[in-house]
Amino acid sequence: MTSLIRHITIDCADAFALATFWSKVLDAPLSDEDNPGDPEALVEAPGVGVLFIQVPEAKSVKNRVHLDLQPQDRSRDEEVERLLELGAALVADHRKPDGTGWALMADIEGNEFCVERSAAEREKTSWVQ
Repeated sequence: MTSLIRHITIDCADAFALATFWSKVLDAPLSDEDNPGDPEALVEAPGVGVLFIQVPEAKSVKNRVHLDLQPQDRSRDEEVERLLELGAALVADHRKPDGTGWALMADIEGNEFCVERSAAEREKTSWVQ
């Protein structure tokens, strides 16, 4: 049997605070074992958990790996607005007038991630390459 990815692990300054942010983003629970001040915190997202590990070094360069989010029950633009309200920042806007494109955002510690179109939005513009 091959290996499976159990967690995506992200180094951070405050594991519980960042996990709480991502718990809201993903609408997924934090592990019952995690508390403020813990050096690690797990978001129990469907499929693959997202594990946050506190490290002493600050983020200093662009992520080599990032998450691409696809909204499930709202549009890309509605999701961008929701994430801004949660404390994310819009880093670069690659949304186009024809409805294609994505938004590059950063979480509360500056880790970049993208928000893509929902499946319904992709279906509406399937003629666009």
